[in-house]
Amino acid sequence: MTTIPDRISALPWTDLHASLDERGFAQTDTVLTDAECEQLSSLYDDGSFRSTISMARHRFGEGEYKYFAHPLPDAVAELRGALYPELADAANRWAGRLGEEVRYPDTLGDFLDRCRAAGQARPTPLILRYGPGDWNALHQDVYGDVAFPFQAVTLLDPDDAFEGGEFVLLEQRPRAQSRAHVLALRRGALTLFTTRQRPAQGSRGYYRAAMRHGVSTLASGRRTTLGLVFHDAR
Repeated sequence: MTTIPDRISALPWTDLHASLDERGFAQTDTVLTDAECEQLSSLYDDGSFRSTISMARHRFGEGEYKYFAHPLPDAVAELRGALYPELADAANRWAGRLGEEVRYPDTLGDFLDRCRAAGQARPTPLILRYGPGDWNALHQDVYGDVAFPFQAVTLLDPDDAFEGGEFVLLEQRPRAQSRAHVLALRRGALTLFTTRQRPAQGSRGYYRAAMRHGVSTLASGRRTTLGLVFHDAR
């Protein structure tokens, strides 16, 4: 069996970059095996976490999620590290289109050094679990002054383990109605999406189209996902 970094490297990145540029998100074929998904899902009860968040308590929605503690599980660290270089290429391309001076280093380690220098050292990969009636409000995952423009999510439970619970992206366009994208996540496949905004082509060049993401109400079953945020938190 190939390693997770090998599988990430073998993805059709030309097509994925085109989708990111056109829509602000992209969906891959299956990357994680069923066994790897089951192992990651089991960490919800047996893993090591720095924080557990009740969404209802904070009025984020209904359901619960947990931020992993250091050291991250091997599969989580491998996914994060292997995805980062391609996404950094996209991030630098987007920064250029938007006239931003920020540029992102080639490796995740160098980027995390930048986070630590800004006082952001708490890990942000997380595992989320929803039951019937649970949902997640539209939001953006920004945890400090340093933020990476992309993140990723994958479904860990079988595709037929629940009904409802679609992944929702809302694009807010200046002087126009908002546009919603409703995506069905697939087990072990990755959905890559913008953390805050994407450069959209307008008549006068590129403009910032803000985007937020959330989860629609789960009708039945159980939905467990792994979220990969690349910047660390204060």
